[in-house]
Amino acid sequence: MSKEKEVSRTKELEVMNPNAAGIDIGSKVHYVCVPEGRDSESVKSFESFTENLNEMAEWLKKCRVTSVAMESTSVYWIPVYQILERAGLEVNLVNARHVKGVPGRKKTDVEDCRWLQKLHSYGLLQASFRPNDEICVLRSYIRQRARLIENASVHVLRMQKALTEMNIQLQNVISDITGVTGTAIIEAILVGERDPIQLAKLRDNRIKNSEDTIAKSLKGDYREEHLFILKQEFDSYNFYQRQIAELDKVIEAYYKTLDKKDDQTPLIKKKRRTSSNGPQFNLRESLYAFTGIDFTTIPGLSELTVQAILAETGTDMSKWQTEKYFTSWLGLSPSNKISGEKVLRSRTRKVKNSASNAFRLAAVSAGKTQTALGAFMRRIKSKAGAPKAITATARKIACLFYRLLKYGKGYVEQGMDSYEKNYKDNLVKGLEKWAQHLGYSLIENPGKQPVEIGVS
Repeated sequence: MSKEKEVSRTKELEVMNPNAAGIDIGSKVHYVCVPEGRDSESVKSFESFTENLNEMAEWLKKCRVTSVAMESTSVYWIPVYQILERAGLEVNLVNARHVKGVPGRKKTDVEDCRWLQKLHSYGLLQASFRPNDEICVLRSYIRQRARLIENASVHVLRMQKALTEMNIQLQNVISDITGVTGTAIIEAILVGERDPIQLAKLRDNRIKNSEDTIAKSLKGDYREEHLFILKQEFDSYNFYQRQIAELDKVIEAYYKTLDKKDDQTPLIKKKRRTSSNGPQFNLRESLYAFTGIDFTTIPGLSELTVQAILAETGTDMSKWQTEKYFTSWLGLSPSNKISGEKVLRSRTRKVKNSASNAFRLAAVSAGKTQTALGAFMRRIKSKAGAPKAITATARKIACLFYRLLKYGKGYVEQGMDSYEKNYKDNLVKGLEKWAQHLGYSLIENPGKQPVEIGVS
């Protein structure tokens, strides 16, 4: 055998998954490719009806396929994934950008499924993360709840617009027109009350502005067309609130069906902070019963934020080897692009991840607290600006979330003073090393007051 043939043989890729198949997902037709010799034809097409999907699963098992790779956009892949997984096949959803960056290849559905099958057989495809089925159910509920809240907020803005067009400045004297006072006043206006003094008497005692101030804001031009629009938007808002309340009952019941953690220590009672978007049941207790961890002890993480994160990540942290993999998946770690031993770019990747957005919101909330995380965010903000500070703090919170869920230990607040002291000590140690390297020594000036670090 010549040396050239020997070298070419050693360069051949090793088949890692001999029983692999590739599926190109479409809205109407799915193309499936199996290894050569498993059937009279290696590529078959199946329509997207459930009956045809079951036929696809049977054909794959007949062809002795054990692992499947598919790429898709939108939600067309979901029923295929679920039916094949239920049939006992290993299903891998891969990113379309990872399989199409090859020039000179024909772009057809048949060639796409063949290319997927080839790459998957060589073990060159990495499956996208998908939580287990019970988390997928919870995720569907939580995403629907987020959509309902978003739709309801649109009608609140339209209510404010209708009030402004009538020169009713209610939103300027109360913080929330959908609260107790705002709802009572709008309902009275819609039934025909126009007297500002009588409307102002509906003020709740917790409102800071007086009845006289509220009465001034309610002297407006009550035009029929604007009142009609206000009524429709108010009814639409109330409809979404009823939908949210109905969904919360389903979510509460579903939490009770999930596996509970055994040998839990009693949950420390905290004063429940009311939120206009919060559920009516005790979400903190439901989350604690499900995970065995009180994530709300981490600054910035509320019950709703924890629920949004768990619905996307699940509770099995073994999917990520370390917290670095976890934060990279979230798009919160620097994505270094190095060429010629130089870092060309270190910005974070752009990802569409609801959990990442939740961690960023938690970072903003943590930055307002007098805690170690708050001091850290304010220090980074003073050096690099708010966007980078939010990302850095979100990464810290994500690492804490990962550790608590993986190792099951509780979070202990370090405290802002302790954080600032540790930061100062580390800074002094670094300066001492540089001074020794340059042949100098540091001398403390007792007469000068130290500057507070991390406080804006």
